[in-house]
Amino acid sequence: MLKAKPNLELRIRTLKMDWSIVYDMLNGKNNSGLCWDEHRQFVVAKDVVWNSYINSQKEAGLFKHHSFPYYDQLSAICAKDQATRRNGQTTADIIEEIDVEDVATTNTHEERNDFYG
Repeated sequence: MLKAKPNLELRIRTLKMDWSIVYDMLNGKNNSGLCWDEHRQFVVAKDVVWNSYINSQKEAGLFKHHSFPYYDQLSAICAKDQATRRNGQTTADIIEEIDVEDVATTNTHEERNDFYG
């Protein structure tokens, strides 16, 4: 008896990880010469480019000979969640932002109460 939830969660995690690898290949640093073939759902590049990229990113080697047919659909779902170094936030940053918003909201409510008080 297999339980569906753990299997589905693992499959989703695997798909997101594979999507992230392909996304980084196409949008990340040192990706010159790597292109997406929309028709074949395949990352294409010259062998020299592939070998150079695979030397620095071992996990990308899988996609040299395999297509990734879910790239477009997963891009629509996951691309907005992909953090960049410039816009990435740590948990501490997020908590600090929430605290600042809470203080601003509290001050606004207090000012209204003083005005109508």
